Amino acid sequence: MSAYVGLDMVMLEIRPGSASDREWIYRLRHEVYAHELGQHPPNQAERLSDALDDGNVYIVAAHGDRPVGFISVTPPWTGRYSIDKYLSRAGHPVLDREDLFEIRILTVDPRWRGSAAAPLLMYAALRWVAAHGGRVVAALGRTEILGMYLAAGLTGTGTRVHAGAVTFEVLSGQVSELAERTRRHHGPLLRALEPRVRWSLEMPFLPGPPACQHGGASIGAVGRRFGSLPARDDVVPADVLDAWYPPAPAVVELLGGDQGWLVRTSPPAYPEGLIEEIAERRDLPPDSVATGAGSSDLIFRAFCGWLDASSRVLLPDPVYGEYAHVVEQVIGCRADRFPLRRADGWRPDLDRLRDALRERYDLVVIVNPNNPTGVHTDAGDLLRVIADAPGGTRFWIDEAYVEYADSGQSPSPSQSPSQSPPPSQSPSSPQSQSQSSQSQSSPSSSPSLERYAAASGNTVVCKSLSKMYALSGLRAAYLAGPAELAAESRRWGPPWGLSLPAQIAAVHALRDPDYYAECWGRTRALRSGLAERLAGLGADLRVHESAANFALLTLPRSGPTAAGLVAACRRDGVFLRDLSPLSPAFEGRTVRITVRDPDANDRVVTTVATALDRLRATP
Repeated sequence: MSAYVGLDMVMLEIRPGSASDREWIYRLRHEVYAHELGQHPPNQAERLSDALDDGNVYIVAAHGDRPVGFISVTPPWTGRYSIDKYLSRAGHPVLDREDLFEIRILTVDPRWRGSAAAPLLMYAALRWVAAHGGRVVAALGRTEILGMYLAAGLTGTGTRVHAGAVTFEVLSGQVSELAERTRRHHGPLLRALEPRVRWSLEMPFLPGPPACQHGGASIGAVGRRFGSLPARDDVVPADVLDAWYPPAPAVVELLGGDQGWLVRTSPPAYPEGLIEEIAERRDLPPDSVATGAGSSDLIFRAFCGWLDASSRVLLPDPVYGEYAHVVEQVIGCRADRFPLRRADGWRPDLDRLRDALRERYDLVVIVNPNNPTGVHTDAGDLLRVIADAPGGTRFWIDEAYVEYADSGQSPSPSQSPSQSPPPSQSPSSPQSQSQSSQSQSSPSSSPSLERYAAASGNTVVCKSLSKMYALSGLRAAYLAGPAELAAESRRWGPPWGLSLPAQIAAVHALRDPDYYAECWGRTRALRSGLAERLAGLGADLRVHESAANFALLTLPRSGPTAAGLVAACRRDGVFLRDLSPLSPAFEGRTVRITVRDPDANDRVVTTVATALDRLRATP
């Protein structure tokens, strides 16, 4: 890219191709690929398009109001690629993937060749693919300019195809590797270029730090250094799966007591008391339990201890993004994806999963209910899959939101529930008519697998206390599994890893099961009401009511994008989560909306309705 900088000091705009750009694009394609290169015969209309244009995404470079170049991305949800015209992808494993993005037709007006237009368009295509969950790209690179593609990090496959007088080589690349190469080789240059580029795409010009991208942008309302704490009351944080209800009354009372003592006093170096409380409440052997400062602490600790670069891991797709980040970016091992499909209601095909497990995996991750699809799978069905897996396969089952999918009944008297009153406000909402994953299994037949895991030799269950018990700000979680694996996790954790307020809060939260059972039941009622009202915003919208504390809203392909809706709502103080970066399965059209209290849910629905009206009216 650096070879092009300085050749044009004018500002270029990089923007989505509009309907009005199409005629210019088709005519430039004809000029270049018919007249100049001889790939296609000239035609009387002097314009060149193809059958993929209905699904292609065009990105345009413009100087002022005048386009000067473009690039096209064919996403996997179009169902076909230009490469299919020349070869069988089944015979080329690097191309035979359901999540492949094809970058094609990089074209620059002859008067602008040698400018920064071409490398900026290639960079923009990569940013677009990454923002839509892409992991692998393919391209047909003209052999005479092959060096430009190779310099960008694409790898030649050695396969060449011919179209008229033009010869192309089939190129491919891992998106994460291309992004890292770009950051490493061109980061300073891109930062210098940023003020000279008018970047009008929905994703930022520069990517964030090389870490997993989560929701929770709403916390930015209080300022990076927390100097605007009152501003938290002005936003609706429906972009992160924190509980909408407060912790149990005893927790609030204890944390609000001698705060000076809580802050200045060191916690127990190892949280034996909390482990004992978890073991008693969950009927688990204490040596099968390990605690951590949230689920992510336990994930990093266990995975980095169990896996190395030679390991193989199976991940659902879509799934909580931290898993892929730890496996691929931190540890650097191979992760295969087990695809979940919108057409199946995001339900995992367990027969297909059994078939996938015939290959030997070191670790299989299952999130139940799955985040971000919200589907809950019956525990008995999962046990049968685990039983059929080859020996040596280890399972990690994440149950961060499992209580939302349960019956919501109070635990048995043997668990000594406290007598604290439940929340006083009770929502009343009609039964949602939107798609509900609750119908997939009987809640009462879907308990946690933590007791099974403790007695097993190959299964670990990870449970978050942060989300279900309204302790996200304190960070607390535990895992249950074979004693030797729990001991490893405890050994790999640092002393004082769980703060004193977190330990106190977790212990006393676990002692009030009635309070939380009521909160979880109310959350299910609020979720149904939110899903029904969202579904009523338009017949072209698809709403999926999850088995956790959120709903998914999917926009039509012909309408606004998820990123556009998220940005429009954020301007009005309502934060939603664009799921596009997690997986191409979302097609850039799905947002996740967390259940909040009744007033906040009202504001969410009103803001989404207003934003959709505004976006639909924008040409």
